[in-house]
Amino acid sequence: MRFLKQPWVPLLLLIVMAGIVWTTVSTPENIRTEAAVPVFDQPVREHTDHRALINGPFRTGSDVTRNCLRCHPDAAREVMATAHWTWLGEPVRVHGRDNRTRIGKRNLINNFCLGIQGNWPSCTKCHAGYGWVDENFNFKNHTAVDCLVCHDWTGTYVKAEGGHPDKSVDLLAVARGVGYPKRNNCGYCHSFGGGGMGVKHGDLDISLNMPTEIDDVHMGRAGFLCTDCHRTKNHIIPGRSMSVSINRRNGVFCEDCHQDAPHTDTRLNAHLQAVACESCHIPTYARRNPTKLEWNWSTAGDDSRPDDPHHYLKIKGDFIYGSDLIPVYRWWNGHSDRYLLGDRIDPQKVTRINDPRGDIRDFQAKIHPFKVHRGQQPYDAGTNQLAVPLTAGEGGYWDTFDWESAMARGATFTGLQWSGKMGFAPTEMYWPLSHMVMPEENALSCVDCHGRDGRMDWKALGYEGDPIVSGGRK
Repeated sequence: MRFLKQPWVPLLLLIVMAGIVWTTVSTPENIRTEAAVPVFDQPVREHTDHRALINGPFRTGSDVTRNCLRCHPDAAREVMATAHWTWLGEPVRVHGRDNRTRIGKRNLINNFCLGIQGNWPSCTKCHAGYGWVDENFNFKNHTAVDCLVCHDWTGTYVKAEGGHPDKSVDLLAVARGVGYPKRNNCGYCHSFGGGGMGVKHGDLDISLNMPTEIDDVHMGRAGFLCTDCHRTKNHIIPGRSMSVSINRRNGVFCEDCHQDAPHTDTRLNAHLQAVACESCHIPTYARRNPTKLEWNWSTAGDDSRPDDPHHYLKIKGDFIYGSDLIPVYRWWNGHSDRYLLGDRIDPQKVTRINDPRGDIRDFQAKIHPFKVHRGQQPYDAGTNQLAVPLTAGEGGYWDTFDWESAMARGATFTGLQWSGKMGFAPTEMYWPLSHMVMPEENALSCVDCHGRDGRMDWKALGYEGDPIVSGGRK
């Protein structure tokens, strides 16, 4: 009884009772809510068998397009209004600049194949058209639109330099075997951008052509095609690539279908104020096939080393690939900074070619998962500008293995001054992860992020420490 007379006992009893009450009201059963049902209607995919409708013969891809336009007279005009055709977006104001400008694959620099200026015949193998081999390509030519690359069902269609059909292609057979776009049509370019599978994107490769639900729950379990999320109208395909755009306009988002409170647990729904859906539901990327993480151009040209597409190529230098990787996590509000051709760099520091905007103080930003690609790429050491050397074709680096000549020739296409001095500078590019979504039972759990062995670098994200202890952003 002497114990009960101690002055601190009432306080202890209050704490114990409060703990019992908190435990009672905070059990999962008591904080569950009804989850919102995803807003998704499986589309009716109409298909017309073209075998009896197409006669040919066809000598060129443009011959096929002329035939298509007889029944689809507006198709080429619609395609020509898209970024898939122009390789440019709408005018935007890049952060730190006064004027609005159109940017896109057509005029930007990257840390993969560097840029298309002067290198058109090689790069435009993935253009949705025929014949873009130099700066004089006619973007108003309707018959230059490539219908087959998006609609081929035979699996035999291959594009060659300048976007022309490869000579091996049976154009009549392909034209008779067309239909609505399937996953492998989109993947033909998007899974192989940068010169090989998984080079650019860490969440797009051929595993998504016929995926299991572990590869991607939407495609593998629900049978989605790309166009079920990228809902296309008049050939305008929604979606944004951070590699060539700086905002979220015309993007595709989880919230397009998963609205309101998507979880049955309110604690998980509360996370959505600061954490993107993808951060929990894409715990790893490049799960079945490797993706490129580093590209060092400075080691190219060495005859003594054997070629290996995942380690070293004489024409391109050293590579580092990785598989089943944990993402890099950054705050992102959907906008990004962008290096533009002609910008100055500090070659002693890493140049972030496309830097995600947002931080812990930005309540429009959420923690997103990224693949980061690191490069060592050519720059003009006299002007401190990243360069686009001529690589492909006659007189290009892959022909002569002469960097100075390649730099000089490339400058004639970009309009940049060539000082005659070059070096190699470190760069980074960020690639948001949005495919390879895992089933909910395979998503991250609390201990994957919180606790001593959690994957998050909380201090790098701006927190005092693990927010489960120190609290969330204020």
